[in-house]
Amino acid sequence: MIALVCVLLAAPQSAPFAFSVDATKTSPISPYVYGVNFPEWERVGRGFTLARQGGNRMSAYNWETNASNAGSDYRHQNDGYMGATDEPGWTGRVFMEAAQKNGAAVILTIPTTGYVSADKNADGDVNQTPNYLAVRFHKSYAKKPGGKYVYPPDTTDKAVYQDEYVAWIQKIKAPNTPVWFSLDNEPDLWGHTHERIWPKNPTYAQIIANNIEYGTAIKTVAPKTMIFGPANYGWMGFRTFQGAPDANGRDFLDVYLASMRAAEKKAGKRLLDVLDIHFYPEARGDGVRITTNDDKPGIHDARIQASRSLWDPTYVEDSWITENLGKKPIALLPGVQKQIASQYPGTKLAITEYNYGGGRAASGLIAQADVLGLYGRYGLFAACNWGLGPQDVAQIAGFRAFTDLDGKGARFGDLGLRVSGETASDNALFAARDAKNPKRLTLVAINKTGFAKTATITLKGFKGKTARGFVFAAPNFLRPEPARVTVSNTVVTAVLPPETVASIEVRG
Repeated sequence: MIALVCVLLAAPQSAPFAFSVDATKTSPISPYVYGVNFPEWERVGRGFTLARQGGNRMSAYNWETNASNAGSDYRHQNDGYMGATDEPGWTGRVFMEAAQKNGAAVILTIPTTGYVSADKNADGDVNQTPNYLAVRFHKSYAKKPGGKYVYPPDTTDKAVYQDEYVAWIQKIKAPNTPVWFSLDNEPDLWGHTHERIWPKNPTYAQIIANNIEYGTAIKTVAPKTMIFGPANYGWMGFRTFQGAPDANGRDFLDVYLASMRAAEKKAGKRLLDVLDIHFYPEARGDGVRITTNDDKPGIHDARIQASRSLWDPTYVEDSWITENLGKKPIALLPGVQKQIASQYPGTKLAITEYNYGGGRAASGLIAQADVLGLYGRYGLFAACNWGLGPQDVAQIAGFRAFTDLDGKGARFGDLGLRVSGETASDNALFAARDAKNPKRLTLVAINKTGFAKTATITLKGFKGKTARGFVFAAPNFLRPEPARVTVSNTVVTAVLPPETVASIEVRG
């Protein structure tokens, strides 16, 4: 009896994965979902398609001198963290040039708080200075009166103009990759992160007026750029703008999108191109949030499943968000896209800050790869990981499964294909064709289980002649092993070791 029970328990675990891929219908995958905030190009490598210069430091960044304020991240201090040199625009220029040298598009953050740092004294909290707002900050304006832009700018007038900065960037940027602009960073938390400037968080009305003003100024000098906003910090930012007093039961994203649509009608042009939100998962395992690098069993398992909250209408994670929802699924991407379709059709969607933790764990590899595949599948325009460094080898491997699968620059395709047969708890499969090479098909297969699995992938509308694959796995995340993969006409067969990501290229 004991032996029989063991066999019955083991049998489901050994069952193979069976997928189907329809190669006859495609949907575009944005190239800009493979992005990073402040990428370390020399230490982490190439392959990222988008570089964002964001974060709390940008909210009081003075482009004329590169002074900035740390906000609550470090004692509300003014200093030269963003650039010791006083060369105007140095911080943005160096960031932009490095990204463009590596073939990446750029998002530069434009401060919209109304104040920027006046010095680099590094002497602790600015509120120790009497009348600090007038002494330690300069007024920052969306638009320069008269529109007469100069470089270098006038640093003696105690005023900083953001449209002058954008106009200068337009002159010096390389023509081969785009440069876009974000309307500040996480304004729904300004009352905490930048309370020396904004003692209370902005209201709905204040941030909408703010974004219209700065969006208008940017589009006047850079009419072909794209503007990202409002860079909400997270869930309660989306829903109530962190408890804004004028919420009145209204969903913030609904109100914001409808207001920016009305602003376009009045201005005769879009002042918001990309709805930009941040989403760090709140999912917990054994009571610990998964964004840590801890990989204890409960955290490990929760991290592997956490990406399902981006889309799965049946998955309820363990988090305060689902508790707030009455134990209902989050299904973030379909939900926000529905809001866009209702309130401001044609607006693109971006998640410019996220991180699922596990930088050196198999669970981090799986989560990062799964998230990138889902971003492509659900039509995100742009996405940027926050905090990715050279030590995060598992997350880097999750990127390379899409951006450099063979170590020689081979990438996942740009035309997504419909996949069926997935079991969200156990696996994921992403498939794509190439717009420029119809005889090439790529697959990223994820085995979330602790057992080796054979995956059978049936292709509709594509006949394969050759196949090769690479398996990304612990502990040598950045040295993938050749995959055991074969193709016979319309059937691809691959062996997927436990908790691994396999990138497969099929040629017809």
